[in-house]
Amino acid sequence: MGAVSKSSGILLTLAMLAAPASASLAAQESQDTAQGTAGGDAVATVYAQIPPLSELTEGPKLEGMISARSGNRMQVTAADGTNTVIFLSESTKVKANGGFLGLGSSKMATNALLNGLPVTVETLQWDGGLVANQVVLKSKDLRTANMIRTGTDQRFAEQTAATEALRGRMGDIDKYNIKSTTNVNFDSGKAVLSEQAKADLCATASQAEGMDNALLLVVGYTDSVGSEEYNQVLSEKRAGRVVNYLQQACGWKPYRMLTPTGMAEADPTADNSTPEGKAQNRRVAVNVLVSKGLDGL
Repeated sequence: MGAVSKSSGILLTLAMLAAPASASLAAQESQDTAQGTAGGDAVATVYAQIPPLSELTEGPKLEGMISARSGNRMQVTAADGTNTVIFLSESTKVKANGGFLGLGSSKMATNALLNGLPVTVETLQWDGGLVANQVVLKSKDLRTANMIRTGTDQRFAEQTAATEALRGRMGDIDKYNIKSTTNVNFDSGKAVLSEQAKADLCATASQAEGMDNALLLVVGYTDSVGSEEYNQVLSEKRAGRVVNYLQQACGWKPYRMLTPTGMAEADPTADNSTPEGKAQNRRVAVNVLVSKGLDGL
């Protein structure tokens, strides 16, 4: 358990009141679309003239996270922060790998390519840029991206009554007591939970379960390595991974979870100029909250 700084408290309040941080990516997509529209007929020409993929030559193989989508374009951000815009054709193949022991695959439509998804893209060279021939992703990453996009899934039929009752009590209350904060840390550029992190998460859920009216707020962070855009996506992915584990392995009820938030490299707990400080900043904070209006009830 860690102490909560004054600046952390302010950021947590903002996180609870604001829309999910992925909105910043949507804003970028809107900006890209506006810039493209300013070009007039050029955008329409680009959309209409992607030739059959069989006529194109092989391009580079790219790996990274999808950081923006706009029309038939997606932007992939590599681990070093490099952004590459790739066109999607009607013939682009999308494949999700997963299943038992990672075996098996399924074909998907291009609308499955969500912000935050780690992908491997086989590209083709075209005068207008790169065109995706095949996009490969992992099924478990798609589930995480969907969770981040839609917020915590609260559509379980058996939980509807409990969800609405709790929301009714909490609806007009915007001030919370932070009862405790647990930080779990990650390797650089990764969103994989260690065994220690898994144990700490379930211990936190167990402790919070004993508190009446307790909610969990999960906030992801990164160190200062990489671009702001890349770190935003990575912080959201880390938060999503923690939420999934809390619900699936630790038994925490979805209706007692506030929407997870990614804060990128904001509010560091240590100095990002040292390896030790960066290691502390690569974290997800799990905050146990009780509304001041309900605390002690």
